[in-house]
Amino acid sequence: MSALPKRTAGAEAFGARAFGMVRRRLRPVVGRVMSNWPGRILLRTGAAFVRLELFDRSMMLAAQLFTSVFPLLIMAAVVFGQRYGDQVADAAGLPEGTRRVLDEALAGGGFSAFGVFGALIVLISSTSLARAMIRAFGAIWLLPRIRRDVRFAWRLLAAVVLLAAAVVLVRLLILLAGRLPVSYLAVPVLTFAADSALAVALPWILLARAVPLRLLVPGGVVFGLMMLAVRPMGAVYLPRALLVSLDRYGTIGLAFTYIGWLYILSFCYLGAAVVGHVLAQDESRLGRFIRGGEQAPWQPVTPDGEPAPVAGNGSQM
Repeated sequence: MSALPKRTAGAEAFGARAFGMVRRRLRPVVGRVMSNWPGRILLRTGAAFVRLELFDRSMMLAAQLFTSVFPLLIMAAVVFGQRYGDQVADAAGLPEGTRRVLDEALAGGGFSAFGVFGALIVLISSTSLARAMIRAFGAIWLLPRIRRDVRFAWRLLAAVVLLAAAVVLVRLLILLAGRLPVSYLAVPVLTFAADSALAVALPWILLARAVPLRLLVPGGVVFGLMMLAVRPMGAVYLPRALLVSLDRYGTIGLAFTYIGWLYILSFCYLGAAVVGHVLAQDESRLGRFIRGGEQAPWQPVTPDGEPAPVAGNGSQM
């Protein structure tokens, strides 16, 4: 038994020496990678993904999207009537069977059918999505804790309502652009502009201008470019996946399919924000241009104007 601690200590010492040798051998490689712009951006983006635990954070955001945005859309369909309900169903890609269930639920439309208390509950509970996004953006930009009081509440509601409205508005934008003579160009251009604007507006509202607007633009552009590929794939994949899930597993299958798709969207959104942060803080000409000519990387400040302490992974927010 006495030999076991010696063996363990010897293994740990050997592991430390081996790790040190690997680190010394990798230093020249890392130095070469960091000396060129693509390698530097890629390495820093990967490091930020690990620091933020982006896969786990994306799943949390997807769950919040599912439980916050869909109730808002259903409430709006109840209030505004059958026509809006059809638009919601189109935007969500609902199968025919589920559309009939939604139509029956909306048959007695009107605000009285939903109730004032029910509407307040939906609105208040939906702000959990906004708070999750604040934590995510705070972790990406290494922000100090944002002070939130009664006056801050409108930002939470505005962000969630904007996100829910964008689901339907982008769908309408696609339909309108499809009627133009050059629809093959108009649709991607307009959806790129809408997705980019949404990706910039949400952190701008939720962070209370703690991050300069120009620094948020690269992340919005990256998200818009991502959605140029993701949106057509979703148009093909999602209706089929929903139909198969409904046939095999019923309503619960629809829920799981939607959460899986929302996970992809959440990962793209947070990943684009990370890439935008890396681009904005880089020492290259592009980074200096994004920062408005500033040589040094941007640093957050406290409400008193003092340099803010590094917030780590943002878990304290």
